[in-house]
Amino acid sequence: MSFSESDFAQSLSKLQSYIEENKYRGYDPYDALQSPFFKLPILKSNKLIRFGTQQLVKRLPFNIRPLLLVPKGYNPVTLGLCIQGYAYLFQAEKENQEAYRKKILHLTDELIKLQSKGYSGACWGYDFDWEARYAKMPAFMPTVVATGIISNALFVAYEITGEEKLAAPVTSSAQFVLNDLNRSELNGNICFSYSPDDEQQVFNASMKGVRILVQAYSINKDKSLLELAESAVKFVVDQQDENGKWGYSLASTGGWSDNYHTGYVLDCLHEFQRLGGIETYSENLKKGYEFYLEHFITEEGAPKFYHNNSYPIDCTAASQTILSTVRFGDVELASKVTDWMNRNMQKKNGSFAFRKYRRYTEKTSFMRWSDAWMFAAYSYLFSSMNK
Repeated sequence: MSFSESDFAQSLSKLQSYIEENKYRGYDPYDALQSPFFKLPILKSNKLIRFGTQQLVKRLPFNIRPLLLVPKGYNPVTLGLCIQGYAYLFQAEKENQEAYRKKILHLTDELIKLQSKGYSGACWGYDFDWEARYAKMPAFMPTVVATGIISNALFVAYEITGEEKLAAPVTSSAQFVLNDLNRSELNGNICFSYSPDDEQQVFNASMKGVRILVQAYSINKDKSLLELAESAVKFVVDQQDENGKWGYSLASTGGWSDNYHTGYVLDCLHEFQRLGGIETYSENLKKGYEFYLEHFITEEGAPKFYHNNSYPIDCTAASQTILSTVRFGDVELASKVTDWMNRNMQKKNGSFAFRKYRRYTEKTSFMRWSDAWMFAAYSYLFSSMNK
């Protein structure tokens, strides 16, 4: 079945309506601990039960969150991704620019209210407690991942609309990276930590710190930001395999490679070169993107999750596939992925099912993970087709 621009436009419109009708609120794959039951004494502190329940609720093919009394959340990352999507639509739909400008500025005001308090610069976390395998994140604990997604969305909107108000949180976020994140060193180069409370060496997370710094540099021309960002770029580039692959982290268990974390590294490296005026890492970018194309997209246009395993088919992976392929000029391939997602993952109400496994589909829609990411990606493709 060939890609239809009219069908795509309708799919995007339905998705946008769904998000706005739900006022940007919804469930999240990792929000099980928002249940009031986990305020009880034992459940409040037992890591095994908390982690196990979170993973079980995430993986069930049906949604039990209403039974657990989990509220629909208002996630800062959702708002950031919607700002990014609105900016692309602002670019594509000249006749609707004022309406999109208002939406962007409204959500920016909301993000300012949702900033994590007590840090050196603008930063954000998720709106739920999160029990990771080796860490524990309370609600609104800021991470460079959440902050990097949001500051990037604000920067995209700033570049497209010219609204000066959007620049301040970006330059402020650079202070969070500079002063609140931990740094590790290897061969004279640095890696930014995932959050202020850990020392993890996660490649895509550190590269989001790089992107924050180079975007701030493009605004305030502080060369020290660019120099520090390049040191972190060198750290990650040095960890690239000869075939172009990046693992997830330097941890002993971090050698696996997946779609969206690889896409994050590629996008951030591309942004560093674009805004920094530095072409030194073009070969790394080329090799990394070639690996991405070869290992993360099937011939039918399905976005693979792992480089060596197709399943699950995941909405964040799909959105990142679209974002990266459009960024690197492969609009036809992005359209092919979009067509596959429309036919296999989008529901009648415009939202997207979370994941398709080999034998079943988890049909729950998650506002951040599924819908906001897909909205940003679809809007980017739509904009690229309507410039």
